[in-house]
Amino acid sequence: MRIGVIFPQTEIGGDVGAVRAYAEAADQLGFTHLLAYDHVVGADPAVHQGWRGPYDVRTTFHEPLVLFGFLAAITDLELVTGIIILPQRQTALVAKQAAEVDLLTGGRFRLGIGVGWNPVEYEALGRSFGDRGRRSGEQIELLRRLWTEESVTHDGPSEQVTGAGLAPLPIQRPIPIWIGGSSDAAYRRMGRLADGWFPQVTPGHGLEEALDVIAAAAREAGRDPASIGMSGRLSWTVGQAETAVRQVESWRAAGATHLDLNTMGTGCATVDDHITALTDAASTLGL
Repeated sequence: MRIGVIFPQTEIGGDVGAVRAYAEAADQLGFTHLLAYDHVVGADPAVHQGWRGPYDVRTTFHEPLVLFGFLAAITDLELVTGIIILPQRQTALVAKQAAEVDLLTGGRFRLGIGVGWNPVEYEALGRSFGDRGRRSGEQIELLRRLWTEESVTHDGPSEQVTGAGLAPLPIQRPIPIWIGGSSDAAYRRMGRLADGWFPQVTPGHGLEEALDVIAAAAREAGRDPASIGMSGRLSWTVGQAETAVRQVESWRAAGATHLDLNTMGTGCATVDDHITALTDAASTLGL
């Protein structure tokens, strides 16, 4: 099981030095990958009355694919979007950006995608919110063609490309696509199309139910469910290592291929605090 970190988007702020310090520390401590969340804009609660989303206009989010261009130059970490909200972005542009990150990292890149939950963001980016799930399946298929074919012609319900292609192509052909989500529709999409998935539930009955849906969809699509990776997630708080280690072992027993450690919301006030938590985790887990 490969153990990585979740970039503390909402707590690291806009200091580039802090971004560098965190990423370099994660690399030097022996973590295998760094995962970053995606939100392009946040909603202003003063305008959107009754707003109940977990993030708003004041919440810090670095743009993942641009961030990864920077991190590719200073670390050897595998870089992972967890997740890019694919249906609110132009497919060909995502394909181009992802191919560039894959080149800059030497093939150390996974594109995690999902459909999101924020209609305010979809509106700002000029994309339809209501049919985002249906469109994402077509987008995934088109991404893989753009990463593996010199010239692509695609005439689908939502996407049109006529005799066009990317140059240079990525190192990984195709780049692995992992999917996030927590609905039966998302689970079925994972089974049909994903190289891996990001559970939103912890090991136990809920995870087992999700795995059953994914496996059934995979078999229906002629795929081996065992070929689909799974990346668990847990929060690491300094001083609570015993509990965290039990959670790590629960994910390992559940068949997770990857694990993402989160330090946001655990009392870290500065980037140094986040690095201290990573240091504690690395030491406890023997990285």
